[in-house]
Amino acid sequence: MADLMDIDLGRRSRRLRVDTLVKLRWLALLGQAIALFVTNFVLHFAVPLGPCLLVIAISAWLNIGLRLRFGRIDRLEDLPASAMLGYDILQLTALLYLTGGIENPFSMLFLAPIMISAVSLSGRFTLLLTVLMIGAVSALTLWHYPLPWFPRESLKLPFIYSAGLWAANVISAAFIAIYASRVAIEARKLADALAATELVIEREQHLTQLDGLAAAAAHELGTPLATITLVVRDLEKQLPSTGPFGEDIALLAQEVSRCRSILGKLTSLGDEAGNILDEMTLGLLLEEVVGPQRDFGVLITIVKDGEGREPVCRRNPGILYGLGNLIENAIDFAASEVRITAQWNVAAVTVVIEDDGPGFSSDVVGRVGEPYVTTKIDRRAKSEEGSGLGLGLFIAKTLLERSGATVVTANFVAPKSGAVIMITWPRAAFERDAKGAAADAAKTAKAEAWP
Repeated sequence: MADLMDIDLGRRSRRLRVDTLVKLRWLALLGQAIALFVTNFVLHFAVPLGPCLLVIAISAWLNIGLRLRFGRIDRLEDLPASAMLGYDILQLTALLYLTGGIENPFSMLFLAPIMISAVSLSGRFTLLLTVLMIGAVSALTLWHYPLPWFPRESLKLPFIYSAGLWAANVISAAFIAIYASRVAIEARKLADALAATELVIEREQHLTQLDGLAAAAAHELGTPLATITLVVRDLEKQLPSTGPFGEDIALLAQEVSRCRSILGKLTSLGDEAGNILDEMTLGLLLEEVVGPQRDFGVLITIVKDGEGREPVCRRNPGILYGLGNLIENAIDFAASEVRITAQWNVAAVTVVIEDDGPGFSSDVVGRVGEPYVTTKIDRRAKSEEGSGLGLGLFIAKTLLERSGATVVTANFVAPKSGAVIMITWPRAAFERDAKGAAADAAKTAKAEAWP
């Protein structure tokens, strides 16, 4: 999974767009201007209108500059995006300083930049913006112009009330920063994991399509190769078999024959008779998955136990990858043996993977298969950077569930140790699109119906 960690799984698309920040700031400036004009001309409160409009005008000019500098689809890194949100906090601080400080009801707007940062930026920048906001609120609690009020009247709130407003803003900012950032982190992890799943599926599908591409190439190359063969035969008849020309013609004929043999094998991949390679029994499926895992010093035992005909499935990259990943993880943590039991009946197909390792830790046994939930770092088969992140288990579980299976994880009951993973398909789902299984089912139904 290390290679997946190096791929941009959509992280860039989650960065803040300049266009979004510009539009939000225009909305904020419009609201600030309306609030000032209503307070001054409708309520007739004494407002330092000139300095306040100057603060709004500076932000408007900044917005115009951003619009000219960046395109509508440009996205910002965390540092410049947090700088823009920090400016919004300082701009609001200046307005509130002129209009009553923390006593101004619009001081709750400090929470907007914190919310945007918690959802879109990293925790480090959100923490810095939260500290900046707390500093601004603290300064406004101590120093500010009087709250606008009726002419020749003043509204003096007790300091304990201002302290309460300070505490409310600070606690709200901290809560929103933690709550929103946690929700955003979970959403990002899930989005990354799903993107990685789609990437794995795409890669596996490309591999399964290679046989068709090879067969098509073989058919295209067949005609020119036949022409070359005819020319070689004519040369063999016209030139003596001895001498330098004879040896070259013999070598050319040998290589042409070899090419025809290779193209014949490639062509068979696309024939109807070759489609049998697309189907496999449950035992063959397990042998193909286990084969690459037998060189890690762990005994792998496959046991088959079922009623009636062995299930047949169509080659499915998702099932191959999912089972392979679960078996690989069992080998990683096994002490000496991994046991794979294949069971089936007329209703279901079950594969049970057991190992004699320490088992899943108690704090994650119920969450195995969630993105970025891992159990152990010192693994036998995986030592590359980026492994052990839990993303592989999530992908495996997702792929198997897409094929119709249910995946259950558990530990053995003491004193026996080890982990157990049970994958169960409805038999109809496991044998979906398998021609051999359909033919056998038809024969069975016909035999049962025969008087």
